[in-house]
Amino acid sequence: MTRSVPKVTLQRYPIYLKALRKLKQLGVKKIMSSELAKYVDILPTTIRRDFSLIGRLGKQGYGYDVDELIEIFSNQLNIDFDERIVLIGVGNLGKALLKYNNWDHVLGEVTCAFDKDPDNIGDINVPLYNINDFAKYKPQGCRIAILCVSENVQETVNMLVENGIKGIVDLTHEHFVVPEDVHVRYVDIVSSIIEVVFEVNEDDRKR
Repeated sequence: MTRSVPKVTLQRYPIYLKALRKLKQLGVKKIMSSELAKYVDILPTTIRRDFSLIGRLGKQGYGYDVDELIEIFSNQLNIDFDERIVLIGVGNLGKALLKYNNWDHVLGEVTCAFDKDPDNIGDINVPLYNINDFAKYKPQGCRIAILCVSENVQETVNMLVENGIKGIVDLTHEHFVVPEDVHVRYVDIVSSIIEVVFEVNEDDRKR
């Protein structure tokens, strides 16, 4: 039976998953804890302890089954790691996000983008459509949108919700409202900088 997994261990699961999914792409079927440690920069003893909280997953001298670990960790975190994500708004920030690859092999991928003026965007690495055609080109099963628009924010959010979007990562810094069953995460870099400055100042004050 799976034991209760501490929060600090759960926080390492996405790190393991990213490495395991990359290894799977490279054709690796089995892996030892000492080999995985080189990919994730976590001690083999910590890896074995983390895995033991889930159950008896591997055999000494034989290693762990990569596919089995991916399936188990996905279930533990209750996340679909093949999410089809859409980007709404392809300005400078949107283009930068499309080049960001640190989520590879973990959360899924941005499968397409939408903008009010796609003809003036230039080349990007995913299909690009007019925002007015969202209902037509929305990927099947897509539930998550990254919002980078600079105007008509509430109208855009309403349209996304009407077309089945259930989760929004917001980088607009604009206030908008959503139904109770729609989840929003606000990404505010300025607030994060302020928090870090405060913490650094607090450390200096205590010295």
